[in-house]
Amino acid sequence: MTNVVLVGTLDTKGVEYGWLRERLLRTGVEVIMVDTGIMGDPRVPADVPREAVARAAGTELPELRAAADRGAAVTAMARGAEATLLRLHAEGRLHAVLAIGGSGGTSIATRAMRALPLGVPKLMVSSMASGDVAPYVGSSDITMMYSVVDIAGINSISAPVMANAVEAAAGMAKAFERASRELRRPARLGTGSRPLIAASMAGVTTIGVDAARERLTELGYEVLVFHVSGAGGRTLETLAGQGIFAGVLDLTLSELADDLCGGILTAGPDRLSAAGRAGIPQVVSLGALDMVKFGPLETLPERARYRRVHVHNPSITVVRTTPAECAELGRRVAAKLRVATGPTAVCVPLRGLSTLGAPGGTYHDPDADRALFSALREGLRGSSARLYDYDTHINDPGFGKAAADRLHAMIGAAAAAA
Repeated sequence: MTNVVLVGTLDTKGVEYGWLRERLLRTGVEVIMVDTGIMGDPRVPADVPREAVARAAGTELPELRAAADRGAAVTAMARGAEATLLRLHAEGRLHAVLAIGGSGGTSIATRAMRALPLGVPKLMVSSMASGDVAPYVGSSDITMMYSVVDIAGINSISAPVMANAVEAAAGMAKAFERASRELRRPARLGTGSRPLIAASMAGVTTIGVDAARERLTELGYEVLVFHVSGAGGRTLETLAGQGIFAGVLDLTLSELADDLCGGILTAGPDRLSAAGRAGIPQVVSLGALDMVKFGPLETLPERARYRRVHVHNPSITVVRTTPAECAELGRRVAAKLRVATGPTAVCVPLRGLSTLGAPGGTYHDPDADRALFSALREGLRGSSARLYDYDTHINDPGFGKAAADRLHAMIGAAAAAA
C-alpha cells in the first residue's frame, strides 16, 4: 500500500485538502490526513486529529487555544507535526508528504518535512515559494511549488497547480514505496555498499577536488560533493551530524570568508563544526579563503569597490581577502578544529588557494596567504589536529590525491582502533 500524507490546517484549508485527498485517491494511493489546525472546526475529517498532533508536541489543544498566542501555537503544532511524520515514517506508512499553505501553513509543514530523511518525497505548494525559501527548505530536499494565487478556494488557477502537485506526489510516493519494498527496508541515504565521503568544492577549486574525488572512488568510496553556496555547506554539516559519512574531505572553506566579511554565500557560524563534534575523520584545507563572494557587480557594497575585484560570472563578484581578514580566518579555522573529537588533518597548499590565487593569478598574494597560515599554525599549537604543508597550489591534481590518500589512511586507522 502506498501512502501520501497530507499535512495542513483543516479549519482554514479544509476544502482545499478535501479536494487534494479526493484526487490523490483517484491515482491509486491511500491518504493519511494530519490536521494541524488550532482554532476553528475542521472542514474535513482527519486520520490524525489536531488533538493528537498537539499531544505529540507535549501539550494539549485547549491549552494552546487558551493562551491566545498564535506564534506559540503554530510552533507547537509544527513540533507535533514533526513528531507525527517521524512516527509514520518509522512505521513504514509514509511514502510522500504533500502540503499546501500560506506563511503559517508552510512554516508548520516544512518543519515536519525537514525532519524526514533525505530521499523521502516532500512537496510544498505555497504562496511563499516565489521568494526566499531558505527558511523553509533549510538543508533538506523539499520541493517548493509556487501556488501563484493564495490558497483560498479552488479556482481556474489554483486547480491546475494543485492537480500537478497531486500527480507529482502520487508518482514520487509510488516510486519511493517500490524502492523501499525492493530493498526490504526504508529507503534512506547512506545504505549503499560503498562508504560515503563528503567533499566541499567551488568552481575555483574544482580541479583539485575532482582529483581527490577520483582517487577516493578508486579506493572504494562514494563521494558526495557539496557546492559551497551557503546551502551546500549547511547541508554538508547537517548530514555529517547525522553520522552517515565515513569521512569528510573539506577542501573548500569560502563560506567562512563570506561569514566573516559579509558575503552572500555564508553557511553560518557553525560551518566546519559537525564532523568534529561527531568524531568523523576529516581532512581540511583552505580552498577559496582568498575571496569573498558578492552578487552582481552593480550590487557590490561601497566598502568593497576599492579592493581587488573580479567578476566571476554575471551573478557573482568576488573580492580578495586582506591579510588581516586572512589572519582572522586562520584563527577561526583553528578554533573549530582544535575541539574536534575525531582524527583531524589540515593540508596547506602553500602556493595558492584557488585558480585565482595560484602563481600568476589575479589573487596571488603570498603576504595574505602567509597571514592565514601563520594564524592557523598558532591556533592549532598543542592540539591533536595535524598540519601538513604542500609546496603546491590547491588545484594541483597531486595535492588532491594526497589529501584523499591521507583521509583514507585516517579512516582505516580509526576503524582499526574502534
